[in-house]
Amino acid sequence: MPSNGLPTVRLVGVGAALPDPCLSNDDLSQIVATSDEWIWPRTGIRQRRILPPHLSLVDLAAQAAKAALAQAGIPPQDLDLILLATSTGVERFGSAPQVQAALGATRAVAFDLTAACTGFVFAVATAAQFLQTGLYRRALVVAADVLSRTVDWADRTTCVLFGDGAGAVVLEAGETDGILSIELRSDGSGSELLSLSMATEAKPLVGSLQVGQYRCCPIAMNGREVYKFAVQAVPEIIEKALFRAGISAEAVQGYFIHQANQRILDAVAKRLQLDPQRVASVLEYYGNTSGASVPIALATWIEQGRFGAGDLGVMAGFGAGLTWGAIVFRWGK
Repeated sequence: MPSNGLPTVRLVGVGAALPDPCLSNDDLSQIVATSDEWIWPRTGIRQRRILPPHLSLVDLAAQAAKAALAQAGIPPQDLDLILLATSTGVERFGSAPQVQAALGATRAVAFDLTAACTGFVFAVATAAQFLQTGLYRRALVVAADVLSRTVDWADRTTCVLFGDGAGAVVLEAGETDGILSIELRSDGSGSELLSLSMATEAKPLVGSLQVGQYRCCPIAMNGREVYKFAVQAVPEIIEKALFRAGISAEAVQGYFIHQANQRILDAVAKRLQLDPQRVASVLEYYGNTSGASVPIALATWIEQGRFGAGDLGVMAGFGAGLTWGAIVFRWGK
């Protein structure tokens, strides 16, 4: 128990959900002027998953949530809070209550949080505060995005990068340290570097009065500038989070960094002088799944036995906003 008498927060379950249909680089070459030889060396991606039209973001999120709850051994009725980190919900008023209903988590309050590729890290940080103050005891954080429905499939600079997926973690208040430090940042002056925006079209309403109508625009990205931002900001925020936790970079067993580009992961490892084997990478199989990429990477390593109870880890996200952040944690009860 910390000296201030407040509960600590532990991460006790993780789950992932990935659609079955797989779109390979060779498949993409039949859609746009590209090839595996062009995509793989530049991104580290060979394939990505595509959610079928008859399934929804809520279906994907609920699947990941159920896996995380099963691993934690916690029934959904025991949840107090559900946060859904997403940028691609069809329901503009929020999809988290639908996830709550799909799980049967009748006691939980549920709401959405939007911070793009940093969404999972921001949502875990937010949920942790509810638990540490003592207001709630158990929380579920889900990150889910269906980016295949937002990209321009004629734009080879973006459509080769993104895939669909969801990941979730269960957080629980306790007396042993799980989350050791949190560092979050935002810089709105760089918002134009990566956007998924709604354009406004003027339409006549009555007389001379016009009304603006929203139209969804596809993902737009300045890849070169996002790369420059990431390789500078991510190592710095990780270093600050480690310093706040009083932990050396070498003491951490697993780094779970947003899966945007393998070259970014390699650059972060080099800057922090890390063994690249400690930096999780699932890009080859799933591409960039936005905020879901961090819990997907964590779930993959735990399933493979590469990360387990008592191990120290770092979660780090970065992306649109611009937003970025890092959390140092010890896994398990």
